[in-house]
Amino acid sequence: MSASERKPSWLKVRAPGGEDYVRVKETLGRLGLHTVCQEARCPNVGECWGAGTATVMVLGSVCSRHCRFCAVGSGHPDPTDGLEPERVAEALTALGLRYVVLTMVDRDDLPDGGAAHMASTLRALRSRRADLLIEALVGDFAGHHPDIDCVLGARPDVFAHNIEVTRRLTPLVRDGRCSYERSLEVLEYAKRAAPDRLVKSSLMVGLGESDAEVVEALGDLRRVGADIVTLGQYLRPSERHAPVERYVSPEQFAEYERAGYALGFAFVASGPLVRSSYHAAEAFVGGRRAMASGPRE
Repeated sequence: MSASERKPSWLKVRAPGGEDYVRVKETLGRLGLHTVCQEARCPNVGECWGAGTATVMVLGSVCSRHCRFCAVGSGHPDPTDGLEPERVAEALTALGLRYVVLTMVDRDDLPDGGAAHMASTLRALRSRRADLLIEALVGDFAGHHPDIDCVLGARPDVFAHNIEVTRRLTPLVRDGRCSYERSLEVLEYAKRAAPDRLVKSSLMVGLGESDAEVVEALGDLRRVGADIVTLGQYLRPSERHAPVERYVSPEQFAEYERAGYALGFAFVASGPLVRSSYHAAEAFVGGRRAMASGPRE
């Protein structure tokens, strides 16, 4: 299927707008913060910002890796901004959000891959808003366990790392420094190191995988202990990126959801416009926190 073909009707979204959307955009812009909602051209930016959810990207807007599906710029990252954690905390506190996803560009140029900076941002947020639900969506840190421990030690409600695509497609569309098995190992280690924490991952479809390969990937994620999984349609950011091979129907996404629950996932979000930071998971995470026994550390 050519990426130039007309997108099906189920992929059409309303242009972002509204009071809450404008307020979030202006505040983040004033403080010089990056969001994956904008950098990755997410189709749900209006819906999520209007519903009190935002995804803030730390460690700059330039990734040290180059994946063929990603709209975030790649190259030589800028120096780390030591003031960024407090700026992020200031902005997100002022906005009164309920659920925040902190994500990051890959920083292979840093000895710890940016883990300490991510942890500092998590702690700055937690010190201002103990009630805020926080998801940390991180890179693979080259598989270094101390860096994963550093992020887990800052107590995110959800530890997330995206496997992105099926096993066969990984070397075709992800940067050569990425690995399907390493991503699984990162998720497995995080669950083992912090069994009380929710662990999450995400898959894009439409890049040439079969439905059987999607179900295989879901099984791999569940095997390593992932609690939450999201699945969504890949949309080509530009002609320089990998082409769309198929538009998966809503009915097939419903089949993926059923397969995920049958495998034992606690929460599955599956749909054409679902993204890794899609706000539909926030109610589930909030409910899990409310049910948890004992005081938060």
